[in-house]
Amino acid sequence: MTEDYFLIPDFGLDWLDAGGPEADIVLSTRVRLARNLQGHRYVCRASAGDREIVFRTVARAVNRGALPPDTALMRMNELGRRTQQILLERRLVSSELIGEAAPDSGVGVAVSSGNAVSVMINEEDHLRLQCLMSGLRLMEGWNRVDKLDEELGGLLQLAYHHEFGFLTSCPTNVGTGLRASALLHLPGLVLTKEIERALRGITQVGLTTRGLYGEGSEFVGNFFQISNQTTLGQGEEDLLDHLNRVVATVITKEREARQVLTRDAGAITEDKIWRAYGLLRYARALDYVELMNLLSGVRLGVSLKLLPSPPVYWLNRIMIFSQAAHLAEAAGRTLSTEERRAHRAQYVRQALRGESGSTTTDPGV
Repeated sequence: MTEDYFLIPDFGLDWLDAGGPEADIVLSTRVRLARNLQGHRYVCRASAGDREIVFRTVARAVNRGALPPDTALMRMNELGRRTQQILLERRLVSSELIGEAAPDSGVGVAVSSGNAVSVMINEEDHLRLQCLMSGLRLMEGWNRVDKLDEELGGLLQLAYHHEFGFLTSCPTNVGTGLRASALLHLPGLVLTKEIERALRGITQVGLTTRGLYGEGSEFVGNFFQISNQTTLGQGEEDLLDHLNRVVATVITKEREARQVLTRDAGAITEDKIWRAYGLLRYARALDYVELMNLLSGVRLGVSLKLLPSPPVYWLNRIMIFSQAAHLAEAAGRTLSTEERRAHRAQYVRQALRGESGSTTTDPGV
């Protein structure tokens, strides 16, 4: 298989439209299910041959219509490294799936271009089904991934215990196998120094917080991912309802914090926002962490109506297309660190000029 990036340019980008509820604060909702096939060794004990059997079994189910008709099934070891990284940057695969070296045989992903769903094959579990959507849409995301689970379960024999529920490699996923999360932008709580209290409160009610790319990733740009920790002993709807109520509370606290900023530190806040916008419009070199911090300021300015533009959709696109693999794809070659910083700044300038009416040749805009 050859490089697939330009054959699937929109895969994993449905959430960028910022059309979901509370999308000015909740960038995206993700609902994921962990599943294993009955009678096959778990991935942690599987040989290359075992993984290959699982992959082919899943591929037959895909070909029989278990996934939407626009689904592309890809083997990781048949994709170029840059394409693998693009899939990672779009949150369609995990760093564990692609590995630091060449991915193992039998490892892959199935991605639908129009249904916001994907399936990782032979990651920690045989199957990781997920749905990624704009805004706070936990139940809608659950309905989509549950339908996918039913379609696959009708063609595959899944590992299930009448007492414990679905069986998984990690004990924390046993039961429903459900992991749901919401990615939130919380600059108000950060700037009013209320974020630590909010994070402690989230932990105390049985949830956890992570960075943009999940477990092990750092917090950058005032983005925080809130998710459930355990799945055993609770039903899916109970887990989702609990997470939804906590996220709704955090949203309320964030809106209150933003009101405090405009009331008590309006001039300082406005200055931070316009400085961030100015740097993005004219910078000649940007690293990704710096970019995310500046985008946070601009996103806050748009939400508070202190900036008339750009739309949140454009800010979401900049987040994705300014990452390393996307920049290298646009350039058509591997970029050094300094070249990447320069290309990133150029991309952002072009994106913001394009939003204000000027033409751009950037393929991501």
